[in-house]
Amino acid sequence: MDFELSDDLKALQATVRDFCEKRVKDKAREWDRSEKFPLDVVRELGELGVMGLRIPTDYGGAGLGSLAVAVVVEEVAKYDGSLALTVASHNGLGTSHVRVFGNDAQRKQYLPKLATGEHLGAWGLTEPGSGSDSAGMKTTAVRKGDGWLLNGSKMFITQGTVGDTFVVLAVTDASKKQKGITAFILEKGMKGFSQRAIHGKLGMRSSDTAELHFDNVELPDSQRLGEVGRGFIDTMKILDGGRITIGALSVGLGHGAIREAARYAKDRHAFGQPIADFQAIRWMLADMQTEIDAARLLVYRAAALADDGKPYTREASMGKLFASEVATRACNKAVQIHGGYGYTNEFPVERYLRDAKLCEIGEGTSEIQRTIIAREILKG
Repeated sequence: MDFELSDDLKALQATVRDFCEKRVKDKAREWDRSEKFPLDVVRELGELGVMGLRIPTDYGGAGLGSLAVAVVVEEVAKYDGSLALTVASHNGLGTSHVRVFGNDAQRKQYLPKLATGEHLGAWGLTEPGSGSDSAGMKTTAVRKGDGWLLNGSKMFITQGTVGDTFVVLAVTDASKKQKGITAFILEKGMKGFSQRAIHGKLGMRSSDTAELHFDNVELPDSQRLGEVGRGFIDTMKILDGGRITIGALSVGLGHGAIREAARYAKDRHAFGQPIADFQAIRWMLADMQTEIDAARLLVYRAAALADDGKPYTREASMGKLFASEVATRACNKAVQIHGGYGYTNEFPVERYLRDAKLCEIGEGTSEIQRTIIAREILKG
């Protein structure tokens, strides 16, 4: 059992850290305040190869595995949760759905531009009336000649207005329930396909989030992704991988909060000494670091299993559940250590806390993760 990252992953981690120190650290606060999606920085990450980590080298990607994505997302999240969510979503959802379940023509058409970040990917599953109950979606795709007619809407879609390539799930046979859902690839600008940005979020404010609307969108059958009726089944596999990235994002946010809290505790004086000298502060820091380190091990275990081609559904849910809840606790304690200043945006810990809460909700709530874990336990 080896707890060390490979030299290649350490080098990748160092490259991303250096980039974030130079291009992200001093701008994340303003991006959050203005809810500005940093497209130029995302493009630069694409040039570094960060937006095509899982895409095979034949299509211009890095050809790396789940652990590499986890390492990168964690590193970015130490500086900005919103940017980390962009990297995680692009690598882990829509792009992966095309990579894993697309045919040769679809991979050749879409993956090269997704690999470089020239095009951004988005994934349409959640709807205004169906979140955790994703099989209860209302968006439909009806046969029309040799193609399909798509109608409906999606909600809370990451990269919803800045995305170029969209994977959208729709009901093609309501009588078959989960086995009657099919995936399709849409492109921005298609007739009848529109997006509306969502603003005013608690956290992840510079991550682009939108509603998607489909009004008689005509699609040739060549835009169908995977087999008819297999979309929901394929989606569950994509979500397993996505939960690893959200777990890694959580670890990064928690790590960033600990770093800021420790720095503040050494600088802030009370009763004639740094507050870092007080046992109450030290114990908070000790608990925060212990839990975040444990969360990282859970997330990395799931990633290692995925890279080895072994089952990892339970492990991905365990990593995501524990890491997201630990991150929220760590960020909350970081605010407490900052006292009144932690309640202002003068310090980044309040942003870390707001961002961390999304990790307990997105890509399956904590309650859904517990349901999955219990189901997997009871199988045995």
